[in-house]
Amino acid sequence: MKKDIYTLGIESSCDETSVAIVKNGREVLSNIIDTQIPIHEKYGGVVPEIASRNHIEAISRVTKRALKEANITLNQIDAITPTYGPGLVGALLVGLSYAKALSFANNIPLVGVNHIQGHIAANYITYKELEPPFLCIMMSGGNTQIIHVKDYTKFEVLGKTRDDAIGEAFDKVARVVGLGYPGGPKVDNLAKQGKANIELPKTHFSGETLDFSFSGIKTAVINLHHKNPNVNKADLCASFQKTVTETLMENVKKAIEKTKITTVALAGGVSANSYIRQEFMNLQEKGIKVYMPDLKLCTDNAAMIASAGYYNYITGKRNSMDLNAIPNLKLDS
Repeated sequence: MKKDIYTLGIESSCDETSVAIVKNGREVLSNIIDTQIPIHEKYGGVVPEIASRNHIEAISRVTKRALKEANITLNQIDAITPTYGPGLVGALLVGLSYAKALSFANNIPLVGVNHIQGHIAANYITYKELEPPFLCIMMSGGNTQIIHVKDYTKFEVLGKTRDDAIGEAFDKVARVVGLGYPGGPKVDNLAKQGKANIELPKTHFSGETLDFSFSGIKTAVINLHHKNPNVNKADLCASFQKTVTETLMENVKKAIEKTKITTVALAGGVSANSYIRQEFMNLQEKGIKVYMPDLKLCTDNAAMIASAGYYNYITGKRNSMDLNAIPNLKLDS
């Protein structure tokens, strides 16, 4: 009889302190998330030093809750799987250092996880039947990428942003029009009250590239608002949201045509956007299979990290105690 594998995931790359226990990479036994959003809201964005201090205060408490909710003890855990990048270096170090301590003190293998790989793995939790290969559209505050998921631990980045990530653009637009932080959900909600009747620029690159650029449209929205402070904010948000989604869709369709892969998954915090989700669902009318994580798994959480950690573990990956946080970690590292 095949032994069940239990991974303990730790996620602290930004402003969520999260610990989860996942069985065999797909079954979530617990997923505790201690969010700092109320703390950072008054600053209009995440303050790295404050985030790090709050991770320190929360990490032990959150771990105990995760183990208790999963009704499991540390000696039943097969691997400790922390995020080690990309992210805020101070925040990453808190989770990684705690993971090292657990690993060393309890003689449990340490298996580092790339945060982007974790977001991809959120789909494995939501869809038990999903297996590679497929295309994944990674959309978050720090990353926008089209990824060819060749296997559970093998990836090829086909296209990426050359400047702002899509989530960063959402947050900056929200700040300019006075919506505050976190910007993505607030732009999404306000856009539902408006009409996409404002023409905004889209950046196109020559050649076969699948890269993105969101700096131009972000700047255009900022300039438009400064020139005309009375512009309808709902219309502006709706127009921005529609234009960036069109940019995403254009490159995704090119990627499908280039690779002949007809299975597409979404990942990252921006994949929770209702307009983007609907536009991707419309691809199903053209014979494309579309997967998107449950909303609670779109934003940062440790369940996705524990899932990715499981696949790293069963393919033989192990890390030593000199594993360090890498704030700009690439997916193929």
